[in-house]
Amino acid sequence: MNIGLIGSGGREHALCKKLFDSKLTNQIICLPGNAGTSKLAKNVEVDILDFKKILNLIKLYKIDLVVIGPEEPLVKGLVDFLKRNKVRVFGPNKYAPQLEGSKAFMKKICAEYKIPTANFKICTKSYQVINFIKNSHYPIVVKADGLAAGKGVTICKSKNQVINITNKIFNGKFKSSKKVVLEEFLTGEEASYFLVVDGNNFKFFGTAQDHKRVYEKDKGPNTGGMGAYSPAPLINKAIEKKIINKIIKPTLLALRKRKKSYSGFLYVGLMIKNNEPYLIEYNVRMGDPECQVILPRLKTDLVKIINSVTINKLKNIKIEWKREKSMTIVLCSKGYPGKYKKNIIIKNLDKIRSTKKDYIYHAGTKFKNKELLSVGGRVLNISSIGNDFIMIRKKIISTIKKINWKNGFYRKDIGWKVIKKNADY
Repeated sequence: MNIGLIGSGGREHALCKKLFDSKLTNQIICLPGNAGTSKLAKNVEVDILDFKKILNLIKLYKIDLVVIGPEEPLVKGLVDFLKRNKVRVFGPNKYAPQLEGSKAFMKKICAEYKIPTANFKICTKSYQVINFIKNSHYPIVVKADGLAAGKGVTICKSKNQVINITNKIFNGKFKSSKKVVLEEFLTGEEASYFLVVDGNNFKFFGTAQDHKRVYEKDKGPNTGGMGAYSPAPLINKAIEKKIINKIIKPTLLALRKRKKSYSGFLYVGLMIKNNEPYLIEYNVRMGDPECQVILPRLKTDLVKIINSVTINKLKNIKIEWKREKSMTIVLCSKGYPGKYKKNIIIKNLDKIRSTKKDYIYHAGTKFKNKELLSVGGRVLNISSIGNDFIMIRKKIISTIKKINWKNGFYRKDIGWKVIKKNADY
């Protein structure tokens, strides 16, 4: 089977590795891919929002199945476009990705189906913001309604900060939307719960905890993710049951009632407070970097799972997991999530050996004249599996030191909460 994989980040390299490991895979075409995927697949440079060019490449390379990694082509309707052109594709239709593409859409479903979430107000005018502030306690969470590459959420501690941030969004700071969602600030601990879904059923696809803030001890601005670990010990059987019954089932029911059944990966972003789950956000794809810690723990053939979803036969697949824990630390360009330099040479990566337990996923990289260059803010994901989070982290940091990339930085405290909590560590 020839598989087309759309995207170029660390998530896509992790997906590519699992697709490559399948006996069902003949060739993988990455559109456009990165330096890491080029060692497993054929990379083809293309704008992933140019649907016609993607279709032409699918025909050219006789691609049998398309897997879409990032959110933007999903939100813009690539699945619908490919299905109209008789291409087998894994991912949700254009309607369902509004769960991620519009915070307001998601919140309206929460209100209609009594899904537990933070109190909120959808605002398009400044006076609506002022009215919400009058009856709220600080901090207040300000969210841009549309896609913002992980940078559209600000936790505001004063009235002036709320007004300043909301005005920037109203004035078009993010191209995707000039609408704002204001939320009460929920205290608790964040976790991510993943599903794979077809038109009739859903199955568990791992848990993870992500570190969004750029600096250690979870300080500084939000990023696309500085590291993650899996599984999330916070989610026990009792909490999982509440997540499924109070959040997941009502959401999938809401889409079915609209005759827009969900299909693909579904990422449920949660706040756990007093053993109760609250929905923070949905993502309509695998998370990044959560994908890089969940997939190394997957025992079942990923192509078999994806195949079953495309023909609504997910119930026939048993998904099995390794018992080991997994962690990834993101090596970023200095300056991220602000301005950073591109096209900086990374010299020592060929000295690092990948094993079945240790793997480096490329994110913002490319090869040029046989040299490995950084082209993104998040450059490499150094991942490892084992039985003990603190030992896994030590091993990853040792690898990063061997890479010795002077233009990079990383958080040394990924997993600090779970390590601090467990006396075993």
